[in-house]
Amino acid sequence: MTKVELTRFRIKKGKEEKAQEWMDFLSDHHTDTVATMAGEKMYVESVFKEKNPDGYTYFYWYSVQGEGGNAVEESESYIDKKHLEYWDECIDMGISQLIWNCKRVWLHRLLKKL
Repeated sequence: MTKVELTRFRIKKGKEEKAQEWMDFLSDHHTDTVATMAGEKMYVESVFKEKNPDGYTYFYWYSVQGEGGNAVEESESYIDKKHLEYWDECIDMGISQLIWNCKRVWLHRLLKKL
């Protein structure tokens, strides 16, 4: 079964520029970044950024992922290794992450053929 999620992660105070560097790194290495997604069975991954009135920056990760993919933590790719370094440095794991699980997906017939 395909899993569609939207997850909110808080960026640690003082790490906002490093978090932007992280997103720039993934974009600058687009071809290699996308190549890592096949092993994870990650079909879509989008990141949205919010500067919240609470003074924190949040990243919202939207993902569409199949079952049985490899964990990013097990990858030998330099992209995934750097991704996890940024993650550890920037994401505030001291707070609960908000996860929204999708209940319905509507796709145009052309996308269903992919």
